[in-house]
Amino acid sequence: MTYAGERRCADADSHLMEEPGWLARFADASIRDRLLDFSPEMASAITAAQAKRPTIPVDELSPAELLHAKGWAAIGALDPSERTQALDILGFEQQIVFPTFAPSQFMSSKDDELFYGGIDALNRGMAETCAADDRLIAVAFVSLRDPDRAMVALERALDAGCRAVMVPSAADGNRSPSHTSNDSIWARIAEAGVPVLCHIGFGSGGLRPAWHDNGRPKPKDFLGGGENVRAKDFPSLHHNAEKFLTCLTLDGVFERLPDLRCGVIELGASWVPGFLRNLDAAAQNFGKNEPMIGDLTMAPSDYIRRQVKFTPFPFDDVGWLIEQEGDELFLFSSDYPHPEGGRDPLSRFEASLDAAGIDEDSRARFYAGNFDNLMGLTTSSVG
Repeated sequence: MTYAGERRCADADSHLMEEPGWLARFADASIRDRLLDFSPEMASAITAAQAKRPTIPVDELSPAELLHAKGWAAIGALDPSERTQALDILGFEQQIVFPTFAPSQFMSSKDDELFYGGIDALNRGMAETCAADDRLIAVAFVSLRDPDRAMVALERALDAGCRAVMVPSAADGNRSPSHTSNDSIWARIAEAGVPVLCHIGFGSGGLRPAWHDNGRPKPKDFLGGGENVRAKDFPSLHHNAEKFLTCLTLDGVFERLPDLRCGVIELGASWVPGFLRNLDAAAQNFGKNEPMIGDLTMAPSDYIRRQVKFTPFPFDDVGWLIEQEGDELFLFSSDYPHPEGGRDPLSRFEASLDAAGIDEDSRARFYAGNFDNLMGLTTSSVG
């Protein structure tokens, strides 16, 4: 029996665990030696983690044993043939695959040649790693910092076989994502039939360092490290994604491009009910003075319902969310093999759905139907 059992299940969030030298394999010679390398400390941590890999043959692992190993110790952390075996055990029909560490090797660069060369290398690597198994959906990264270069990177990623596009949820290039210079990018993504995704860590919120300066020693994050999310970061992680969606909605991008589909991944969903109400309130109270809002043909929240999906954290009360906002907005994710996804996300989601008395049709949408809609396999009835 697979982890999903008889339930049809698709996974909207998983990751590669890159190793030293992985990104350089896919980089052009002109930038290869300029990519930031993994620190010696991280390289040592990778080696130590890999020593903890399960010793049982993969085809003999139970789902619980598979989900117990995390990070670089996990089966299929980077090896595509092993990821196929992991998917067989999990029983997920499809799995969206994001990078983890490789973007940090070029993201901070102000040199456009290195920056966009790194993007091309990353997207080649993602496409090649996921190519052997059609269940694996490679996510390309595209920065809007330079719209012309972004379009070139997008076309190369689509040609390579990437089937989803991640963009920073911040105001990339000091412009709104709804700036007219980005119109052709959104139109091309919609035309290609792939979703645009926002993900934690790529322009997501969190506190600026000043907010952590309280005159006391800085605590470790919940994983025991130094640079990840802490308690004070957590409530604001979604803020940039909220702003991103607000701009695409109120500036008419979703109105003009009804086929543009968006996923907000690993940023939780408890904030969504308030966001939908605030979005409608903004239009109702400010619309008379803002012509773009007056041109909208639906309530702003209806564009979100038609075109956007959100992945709750395993500890979010997904049953309550469905009660509040309906069953068309939320979708399952495992975050495999990251530890944040937990060792049994299905059970945690099921407990919440049971407590709220969510019916089987709505559960089917959460576990697979809304994934189909995000990927363009079905059409939303909203609007």
